[in-house]
Amino acid sequence: MSIELPPRDGDGYLLSMDDWTPEIGRAMAEVDGIELTDDKWDQILKAREYYDDQAVVPPIRKFSKYLGRDQKEMFAMWKTGPMKPITKYGGLPKPTGCV
Repeated sequence: MSIELPPRDGDGYLLSMDDWTPEIGRAMAEVDGIELTDDKWDQILKAREYYDDQAVVPPIRKFSKYLGRDQKEMFAMWKTGPMKPITKYGGLPKPTGCV
């Protein structure tokens, strides 16, 4: 079964945050060839929680502290700056200061 993805920008972020559902998030990762483990999915949901509370995407330093996780471990898990895929598949805005 394949889900039709809502419109995304050139970096693969949803054009409208309102289009996000867990199914859409997982389908986006699948299309991008990213395997979302339970651990990664948990981080995505925690980022959405943080965003709901703070109305801002946290920098990785703040987010790893929020999760009680080691930043280096998160970088190793995601094989990239963790906030990019976390926010992308979580249907959140692009993190600022992310390259």
